[in-house]
Amino acid sequence: MDNTCNWAVLGPGAIARRFISQLPASRNGRLIAVGSSDPARAKALADEVGGDLRTGTYAEILADPAVDAVYISTVHTTHARLTLEAIRAGKHVLVEKPLAPNFGSVMAVVDAARESGVTVVEAYMYRFHRQTRLLLRLVAEGAIGKVSHIDASFSFATSSTTGRLFDPALAGGGILDVGGYPVSIARAVAGAATGRAFAEPTELTATGTIGSTGVDEWSVAQLTFPAARANGAAGEVGASGATGEVAAVITATVRTGVRLADPESVTVYGSAGTITLDDPWTIRTNTALTLRVIGQDPQVFSFAADSADHKPYALEADALARAVAAGGDPDEMSLEDSLGTAKVLDRWRAAIGLRYPFETNTSDIPTVSGLPLQAKAGAPMRYGTIDGLAKPVSRLVMGCDNQPDLAHASAVFDHFFTAGGNTFDTAWLYGKGFYEKLFGQWVKNRGIRDELVVIVKGAHTPHCDPESITRQLLESLERQQHGTADIYMLHRDNTDVPVGEFVDVLNDHVDAGRITVFGGSNWSPERVDEADAYAAANGKRGFSVLSNHFGLAEAYDVPWAGCKHMTDPASKAWLERKQIPLLPWSSQARGFFARADAADHSDAELVRCYYSDANFERKRRAEQLGAELGVPATAVALAFVLAQSFPTFPLFGPRTIAETGSSMAGLSVVLDAAQVAWLDLQD
Repeated sequence: MDNTCNWAVLGPGAIARRFISQLPASRNGRLIAVGSSDPARAKALADEVGGDLRTGTYAEILADPAVDAVYISTVHTTHARLTLEAIRAGKHVLVEKPLAPNFGSVMAVVDAARESGVTVVEAYMYRFHRQTRLLLRLVAEGAIGKVSHIDASFSFATSSTTGRLFDPALAGGGILDVGGYPVSIARAVAGAATGRAFAEPTELTATGTIGSTGVDEWSVAQLTFPAARANGAAGEVGASGATGEVAAVITATVRTGVRLADPESVTVYGSAGTITLDDPWTIRTNTALTLRVIGQDPQVFSFAADSADHKPYALEADALARAVAAGGDPDEMSLEDSLGTAKVLDRWRAAIGLRYPFETNTSDIPTVSGLPLQAKAGAPMRYGTIDGLAKPVSRLVMGCDNQPDLAHASAVFDHFFTAGGNTFDTAWLYGKGFYEKLFGQWVKNRGIRDELVVIVKGAHTPHCDPESITRQLLESLERQQHGTADIYMLHRDNTDVPVGEFVDVLNDHVDAGRITVFGGSNWSPERVDEADAYAAANGKRGFSVLSNHFGLAEAYDVPWAGCKHMTDPASKAWLERKQIPLLPWSSQARGFFARADAADHSDAELVRCYYSDANFERKRRAEQLGAELGVPATAVALAFVLAQSFPTFPLFGPRTIAETGSSMAGLSVVLDAAQVAWLDLQD
């Protein structure tokens, strides 16, 4: 069986030459092609390397059926788009760091890789070196006791302030060029110390210098990771002889820059000793790890420069080939790890006030692929109708209140739209208008307002009155850069205001073209009936929608003051009679079906709102049915809401593309009446 992996290099720069020089040392890699945006440069590199290499544009090389995998070594801002092009061409990808300039773009690439089944690996080559494996093993075994601090640096001084490193349009600067190295190793070491592949910092602070060209020239960040335990339980003696203790936290100092030389080193400090790497990124010839433990002579582990184990570019090529054969990510560098590092790099840049011009919250951010945005053929979304709206309404409604910046929001919203989602929930209150502005800029950038159903909420306590409706509606429409709310909902009710006053002002805005249909969020059935009765008696429009809490778990309280739930039998009976479209929030009971444990009372809100024997029986049944259907209990809980005999359009607020995909799994589950009754303990 021929296990040869035929490689093409995209981008004929210096790092590509280093990869090409080491590829012959791989077990099964063979270079067959070179691609460039300038075919002449591709040919020049091919002539330099020698051999019968194919050359051409990126598109030509990606279309070549003989190419199995590509190594992408272009400028940072082209990594994501080229990776997506390679994925569409069915090629496996080893892409130089950073995988993309920001977390939002990395999410889009990871989602495409997962969906296609193509293997994509971010090329932190040091992660595949035997020195790194030894470091992580020593930490995990407790060789230096309880890990307390990690110090890591990758910084250099350039003589020129021109070129890609100093161009903000190309995502220049130290943090994205080499800052990912100290961040990724700190996350890996903190993970090894706590029995995981990597750990996420709970806190990050940073200082630094942004130079005259607009990129970071030097920066230092302080990271704090969750508590760790040395090898062995507290009070036990680990392999090093150190007593296992619980650490308050693990801290890390990471440094990077492009105009300041700093020793490239990593030191891990523990309660019983230290581990030092003088060539942590495995790019020199003096690669060695030194272990120092109390009362023992230092141990030095050296790695010969001429050995196959000291050719990290060949090692990462072999790791990709093994991952392709196994059908997953390499153990050394998973896509989940890449996501975590990207998120930390975003936080680091934010901490020193660095944002590139192409990713500001008012910029015209294109799709990560660069292709026009459109729903995929066979998208899983289901649709319903709401009286008064001419557009179909997606059965899942995307909440716009969890996106930290426009790049992140664009990636999540793009994903939802391509999956068939066309309905978005916004509110005047969320983020003091910040989230409305992000959503509005995304809609403007994509030019798809007419294809969307936009929900706008306003008049939240304490500004729940007719005058506030008008003021907040106009502000919301200005923030969102359009003129009409397809659905407007009062975010709260104010029973001190006669219901007719609310109905009158809402009708005025319908007549003015600023609202198409309206309703209420957290309104009682009695007040909705009263509003509809007033409307009927006075020749006006009544409520078209209601947005209260509803789901499989019965709620015994609500998380916020002024909220209303519809999970009790009387409310369900009212919904059956009324047949008003319900847009339920927290339809999956704020994580009850994903993480609730009867023995765990650490989440006081979850306990207060949902803990009961009946709800845990509902959870058990959802898990049982999910196991039979091959979906998680959360998908069953969502399917329960979608299967009601009254119209439902559940709201959900994912923070990531992965969370969006997890929630949308419920669309694949269609429950019959007997299953709905059984889940709700009505059998």
